[in-house]
Amino acid sequence: MKLRSVELALTGAAEAAAFLTDIWGMAPAEVRGGTHYLRGSGGFPYLVALEEAAEPFLRSTTFVCSGERLEELKRSVAAAGLAARPVLSNDPGGGEGILVELAEGEVLRFLAGAEEVEPIEGRDLPVKLTHVVFNSADAEATGHLVEQALGFRVSDRTKGMVFVRCNESHHSTAFARAGFSSLNHIAFEMEDMDAVMRGIGRLRDHGMVPAWGPGRHGPGANVFAYFIAPFGPVIEFSTAVEKVPEDYAPGAPEDWTWPPNRIDQWGMSDKDFDGLRKAEEMFRHRRDWEAASLEV
Repeated sequence: MKLRSVELALTGAAEAAAFLTDIWGMAPAEVRGGTHYLRGSGGFPYLVALEEAAEPFLRSTTFVCSGERLEELKRSVAAAGLAARPVLSNDPGGGEGILVELAEGEVLRFLAGAEEVEPIEGRDLPVKLTHVVFNSADAEATGHLVEQALGFRVSDRTKGMVFVRCNESHHSTAFARAGFSSLNHIAFEMEDMDAVMRGIGRLRDHGMVPAWGPGRHGPGANVFAYFIAPFGPVIEFSTAVEKVPEDYAPGAPEDWTWPPNRIDQWGMSDKDFDGLRKAEEMFRHRRDWEAASLEV
């Protein structure tokens, strides 16, 4: 199982695509019916889809898996009683699978048979997405749900988040203890720390400063720098997320504490709590499809 892409609906999709390619550092993949697909240097056909819409919402977050894993998901999702339906992907890469709505409205898409593409050169392109994080009204309940219904594993718990993995990467998603449900942020995996720092410098050249970072997280130990994109969401340069073994023991909030006035391992940067909070409320979840039998 791998996290592949995130699909956003918003006003000004072309302008958002221009920012992500010209300044943030992605590469255009293609445009289909007004939806802009943007890729990184790795083998996924796209990492972000930007669809023109009257108002912003998070359409889906897409994972790719084997056919066998997809059949397991159909059974566990049906047993959990979640709203779901079979789907054929019309996005680059194709594939077929299922759409699943979690208890707080998060829509996840799981595809088997999706094609990959040849990697491309570009030292400042993100390689892939490293994680997509959601705000949650009840992060603990959602963490338990994805373990039960999706076969994901909780990696760590902090005062702020429940971190969840779907493979050996410490987290492919997390659920923030926010008191509401929405997109928290999208993290792009850069080649190395230098690529993260060059990205910070590139955005400074365009008058943008980090909303938090650079720093190094506790859970996952990844280097980070968060920005608030001009089109609304929180986006992150990230690298070197920890790989964990199958028997990794989840940490509890008391295992992840910092000295006074610090909120990451380095403690060298401030955090724009108010600005981030406003941006995190922008992209809510929306299901615009009817549930249907998965025929399991």
